[in-house]
Amino acid sequence: MTVWTVVGMILALSAIVGVSVYSGRKVKNADEFDKGGRSAGALMVSGAVMGTLVGGSSTVGTAQLAYTYGLSAWWFTLGAGIACVILIFFVAPVRRTGRATLVGIIADKYGEKTGVAASLLSSVGTFINILSQLISATAIISIVFPKTPRSAEFFIAAAFMIIYVIFGGILGAGMVGTVKLLLLSATAIFGGVLALPLSGGFGALYSTLPHSQYFNLFARGIGTDGGAALSLIFGVLSTQSYAQAIMSGRSDSAARGGALISAAVMPVIGAGGILVGLYMRVSRPELASAKTAFPEFVLSKMPPLAAGIALATLFITVLGTGAGLSLGISTMIRNDLIKKKTRKFDDPKKGLLLSRGIIIVVLAAAAAVCVCPVGDTILNFAFMSMGLRGAVVFAPLCCALWLGDRVKPGFILAAIIAGPLFVLVFGLIKVLPFDPLFIGMAISFILCAAGTVGNGKKI
Repeated sequence: MTVWTVVGMILALSAIVGVSVYSGRKVKNADEFDKGGRSAGALMVSGAVMGTLVGGSSTVGTAQLAYTYGLSAWWFTLGAGIACVILIFFVAPVRRTGRATLVGIIADKYGEKTGVAASLLSSVGTFINILSQLISATAIISIVFPKTPRSAEFFIAAAFMIIYVIFGGILGAGMVGTVKLLLLSATAIFGGVLALPLSGGFGALYSTLPHSQYFNLFARGIGTDGGAALSLIFGVLSTQSYAQAIMSGRSDSAARGGALISAAVMPVIGAGGILVGLYMRVSRPELASAKTAFPEFVLSKMPPLAAGIALATLFITVLGTGAGLSLGISTMIRNDLIKKKTRKFDDPKKGLLLSRGIIIVVLAAAAAVCVCPVGDTILNFAFMSMGLRGAVVFAPLCCALWLGDRVKPGFILAAIIAGPLFVLVFGLIKVLPFDPLFIGMAISFILCAAGTVGNGKKI
């Protein structure tokens, strides 16, 4: 750490704090907090999508897994990119409903019980991903401030996440996400470009590292890595945060454009993280923790001013994802649970206060959980979270958008409960040679299909 490193960090963090406060001044009520008044252009939509999607898992977590397994770490950003392409086909149907949440769309068609179950289970899946962002944040804090107690690192990270989103909601996430998108793309590309010649070129990496492990997209097995890719695809299409980004667009075309920009940029960011992870594996095989591969590379190999900007960018990246996920949970709890039980928060200002309060509680709870020994493999939490969300929401959402009342509500409720239950149980006992998401999604689709039988309505 030098003076110029600190200057670079202050410059990047100041820009983000300034944009956060500015966006907060434009938000007057809960609807603007949730959907940004539907005024965002394509770049802002992309900023909101990537502000949440491209976080610690895409950068610090990708470099961590690449350090251990190589190219199979690319599945997070590849899967996310594929999901954003598919997301284009959901833009018009989702926006046409006028609902603030994906769960609300399901509940409109299949009743309040399905909405409550989907909201609770989807929130659990989203909460798990917040844990991965907090772990990523501590990887950076521990490098910059090595004497900080581990438990304090989690609460410091949570406090920054609260500041990131609590002022501007989805509008703030979009504005800050756009700035972050530019900084992060520059950091990842610069890191990858710098790591490649330092390694002696791709040929040197290829000749040094075992091919079957480090240059194989399915190094952990097709069942595991294929399941990881599907977890990303189903998870992105089923997550409230990304739906909110799409809803914030001023038009369907702006929303589609934002999804396409995200799809194009994410795999490039992932490639930069992989090159950094591979270089660190060759040059620093003795790292105490693989999760510090990216921040240690930045601090030791980049020019001081650039290193400071890059470290702050990585930190902001992690904050943005955790903050955006907490915003998604807040929106679901307020719209799909609390507003169903009381009209006390119908007042726009009270609703805004409630949303911000939920965000604070969610992030504080996540920090408290992380203090417990939950492990620190970032992408493990990210993949599990995406799989759970996909198993809860994806099939019922497709039914709500395209089949409507041609599916019996009882079967939708069964799918919402059984799908994630199978994912969670088999994910914990680990007796299957493939990702349990395959079973969870199969159960969900089978139950939804069974719900169309004998209802007297044509599909």
